[in-house]
Amino acid sequence: MEYKTFQPHKDLDLFVDCYWTLQVPTSNNPTKQRIIPDGLIEMAFILGDDIKRFTSSNKYILQPRAMVLGQTIEPFFIEPTGYVDTFSIRFYPYGFAHLVKTQLKTLANKETPIDFLFPKDMANELEYSIINAKNTEQRIEIFENFLRSLITKPLEIDALVKSTLDTIIESIGSQSINGILDEKISLRRKLERKFTKYIGVSPKQLGRLIRFQAALKLLLSGESENLTDIAHQFEYYDQSHFIKDFKDFTGISPKNFLNNENLKLSSIFYK
Repeated sequence: MEYKTFQPHKDLDLFVDCYWTLQVPTSNNPTKQRIIPDGLIEMAFILGDDIKRFTSSNKYILQPRAMVLGQTIEPFFIEPTGYVDTFSIRFYPYGFAHLVKTQLKTLANKETPIDFLFPKDMANELEYSIINAKNTEQRIEIFENFLRSLITKPLEIDALVKSTLDTIIESIGSQSINGILDEKISLRRKLERKFTKYIGVSPKQLGRLIRFQAALKLLLSGESENLTDIAHQFEYYDQSHFIKDFKDFTGISPKNFLNNENLKLSSIFYK
């Protein structure tokens, strides 16, 4: 299994967090992999064999070969049908919102073919070019040219969304939304609407995701496996609160997470 990340050109780093590639050899005994929410939106191109996306314990669909994965707030399972070769773009949520007219909440918890979001001819040309490119560097160049063609004006971020998002990130999701708004508490409903439009999830959900991610990275680093210490470091009310969030986003407890065969893929992303 080989996972690599690549940085975008500096004039696009407000839109794109990174590019990443994943290659996994064909296995005679493929296992379902549990994918964990990360608070970001991705566009993915399947260059290898098809990938199953389970809709229930024994039912699945095949993922589109060129798709946008919207915000997710619960884990889901995928399983390769053969050789895995993927090229993906990891967006900042507000960056992707600048590129499409669709409200991001409509993309949540599912994969959407790119020709549903962009003009069909443009989407088909992008898919063909990415899939038939010689290497990752060429794919990045192709995508960045596509991205620049969509950017007709400077990135504008709603001031209320930006200030709230900045505080959520700076506090690693530990500060409450009411605390962030303070005397502007009357704006909460307006903020909720703007977040689901531009980010794809509510500010409270995003805060929970960001805090959980930070705690998960510490757990995976091996620096601490003491759940009480981790809960305290990230300002959870107590250990049980941390475990509840962990189960909500992974489907299992922290102790069962480590060395779980179904979490090899997610562990690579978070490390």
